[in-house]
Amino acid sequence: MSELLLDAEALYLELQRGVQRLLTPETALVGIWSGGAWLAERLAADLAVAAGTISSAMHRDDFGSRGMAKADHTKLPFDVNGRDILLIDDVLFTGRTTRAVINELFDFGRPASVRLAVLVDRGGRQLPIEPAFSAARVTLKADQSLRLARGEDGRFSFEVK
Repeated sequence: MSELLLDAEALYLELQRGVQRLLTPETALVGIWSGGAWLAERLAADLAVAAGTISSAMHRDDFGSRGMAKADHTKLPFDVNGRDILLIDDVLFTGRTTRAVINELFDFGRPASVRLAVLVDRGGRQLPIEPAFSAARVTLKADQSLRLARGEDGRFSFEVK
């Protein structure tokens, strides 16, 4: 385990403030499965905004090495067409997951805009994808991973490996 200390609950509050500034009357939150979906669910309740979840499984470019994950996590209970979509994710790294969910999103319609807000941006991008808001930026070794965890009480924490 790493000595990296991040207070996921404090960062959630910062994310909530950042997301609130990005909201328009036409905004819907779309949480990227799984950590981003947890965040979007809580943000939707705290900010009284529409939310759904999306999976990257059907559009990943690395499914040969990762395998096909369960793909039924996409649930968009609103019309995507003409909507301002704010993708929510827990950790942004290479940008490949974001690219995959944008492809998935366009299978459901043509949004007016798509922006991204993340809890943690860890750098290391392989694609030209940048968040409109990130609650924190950290540097990790390439072989380390940072995952959001959610306790039974709904509180967030991080796992660093």
